Amino acid sequence: MTALDAHHVGLTVGDLEQTLPFYRDVLDLEVLDRFSVEGEAFADAVGVDDAGADFVHLDANGVRLELVEYDPETDPRPAPELNEPGATHVGLAVDDLEAFYADLPEDVPTISEPRTTASGTSIWFLRDPEGNLVEVLET
Repeated sequence: MTALDAHHVGLTVGDLEQTLPFYRDVLDLEVLDRFSVEGEAFADAVGVDDAGADFVHLDANGVRLELVEYDPETDPRPAPELNEPGATHVGLAVDDLEAFYADLPEDVPTISEPRTTASGTSIWFLRDPEGNLVEVLET
């Protein structure tokens, strides 16, 4: 079998213009690329009739995070709980979790303050403007 290399982690959003500033400005991820894709080949590849999409690729210190807004979009789903099958989250690491937490704007919704788990890892979860979960952990 051919070896696989990771290329990106994708997150589908309902409003790219609303969500992008959170990842770019609040989390300080660099925009690598911005583009749109449409046409029959794309629609067939993603299995969505007449699909087109706008994409933004961001650099999370060597991991490419892809935000994508589809047309047509479906009804928004409720923000998932982490223990539900199919739930997703983006995990980002920082050197100093407490300092990062202290610098975050007050209007960013968080699940809790930073906590150190039984494994010794310090973690903290927040939500982006669309309710997607973001885990920040200390390395």
